[in-house]
Amino acid sequence: MPQSHKVTLIPGDGIGPEVTQAAVRILEATGVKFEWESFAAGAEAFEKYKEYIPKELTESIERTRVGLKGPVTTPIGGGFSSINVELRKRFELFANFRPIRNLPHIPTRYPDVDLIIFRENTEGLYSGIEHEVVPGVVESLKIITEKASTRISRFAFEYARNNQRRRIHSIHKANIMKMSDGLFLRCSRAVSKEYPEITYGEHIVDNTCMQLVMNPYQYDILLMENLYGDIVSDLCAGLVGGLGLVPGANFGHECAIFEAVHGSAPDIAGKNIANPTAVLRSALLMLRHLGEHDAALKISNALDHVYRDRSKLTRDVGGTAGTSEFADAVIAAIQSQKSATLSPVH
Repeated sequence: MPQSHKVTLIPGDGIGPEVTQAAVRILEATGVKFEWESFAAGAEAFEKYKEYIPKELTESIERTRVGLKGPVTTPIGGGFSSINVELRKRFELFANFRPIRNLPHIPTRYPDVDLIIFRENTEGLYSGIEHEVVPGVVESLKIITEKASTRISRFAFEYARNNQRRRIHSIHKANIMKMSDGLFLRCSRAVSKEYPEITYGEHIVDNTCMQLVMNPYQYDILLMENLYGDIVSDLCAGLVGGLGLVPGANFGHECAIFEAVHGSAPDIAGKNIANPTAVLRSALLMLRHLGEHDAALKISNALDHVYRDRSKLTRDVGGTAGTSEFADAVIAAIQSQKSATLSPVH
């Protein structure tokens, strides 16, 4: 009997349920067996459980150790904290992983981009530790620790060694934030000495943004603290077509959550027009994490076929197909494959 994988599913809100359901259908079309444990999070969960992250969801992730998540709306300037941030903190998902690669026939300024972004996920300004000192004065705290900086650095260097990547740049603003970003750099430098086969470099974050839009090919792996990683990873998504096309993953020592990195797009929710590619590519990372490399390759081949064929693309990438029609096309392409030969995992 083939192994059945228990996975916590967080459909999210807005277009989340539509795109995650499309991804689930495609995953199941590979023949891999899943036991899905589905839970709401955010405002929908609060209405039902009076908690933004219900206890049942937490217990499910503790049990399955793997989750697939759609977008969850985060209020701006008030309301509850980011569900993404809370889940990362709660489960010590310290490594955010964003591979940036082109899809076939999506017009972009730069073809054949192949970047990996590793972002520290648990501290820094992005953690949202802030308070009002006196009325009209708010203070945000940027916390950088040796433990977290060393941990994300080693995670990135181990990935590079195991996946034949040759260069890592640590991205910083240590010319201004000499203590906090300086500590991050010292930890990265120390770890780099353990991996002599990997070329190590350092670039200031603002210069990195300029360099990326001028020549992204000069980079291989980018390593950075939390807020810089959030900004730069979205910039890099723009190099290959936008957030609707790129995957994301959050890794800890005990569990991992794979998620679409785009917004919940409530204006098009329920219209069957959203593109499920980002959550599907995130699900591919999940399959590889689960050891289902053959199934991941079949979906990857099928997704490439649909983008090359172009007749069943969603409107955001120049087509006219709906979410379900796009998923049907990917499933048909999976079923048409007689066999799949494994290729290197990126």
